[in-house]
Amino acid sequence: MRRCVIVGGAEIADYNRIREYLSEKDYYIYCDSGLKHQNQLGMKADLIVGDFDSFEQPKTDIEIIVLPKEKDDTDTVFAAKEAIRRGFREFLLIGVTGGRFDHTFGNICLLLYLYNLGKDAKIVDDYSEMEIVSEKPMEITDVYSYFSLLNIDGTARGIDEENVKFPLHNAVISSEYQYGISNEVLKGKTAKVCVKEGRALLVKIR
Repeated sequence: MRRCVIVGGAEIADYNRIREYLSEKDYYIYCDSGLKHQNQLGMKADLIVGDFDSFEQPKTDIEIIVLPKEKDDTDTVFAAKEAIRRGFREFLLIGVTGGRFDHTFGNICLLLYLYNLGKDAKIVDDYSEMEIVSEKPMEITDVYSYFSLLNIDGTARGIDEENVKFPLHNAVISSEYQYGISNEVLKGKTAKVCVKEGRALLVKIR
């Protein structure tokens, strides 16, 4: 099964960095003004979705789903749901953070939605990679300058962070107190992060 890449309309400054994550084998869904990134990314759309309130609807033979302007789901959320309906299990979201905070936060929460459905999902932007971590340990190499573990979903318990500058063992992070920001992987080591109860957002800074 191909990976689904969903492209939103948030700004991308470093296209070279983003292209490192892309493959011609991926399935590309461009959301409305995300189409402005198509030429710079060098990846042709397989599907275009949107209400086209921020970008002119293109005249093309590529499949387009035109959405109403007044709706519950954002264009990005609709794209994810449509990709799920088509059977995709792995997702990469780009152009979905920055600019409007409400859209950024909604797209980050989309990672939780996909995680709950058993999908593998990641957001990549100019500075970072974001994904959900839970009881399955996640490894972080020292190519990342920093990483943060943020709680965006209630209270996360039993948190372990090993091979890091500020280790944690059986820790608790609540939504109200985000003290897991800007940890560092020890030089030459591979950090391990695990959340035994709950879910947390892992942000790796490149």
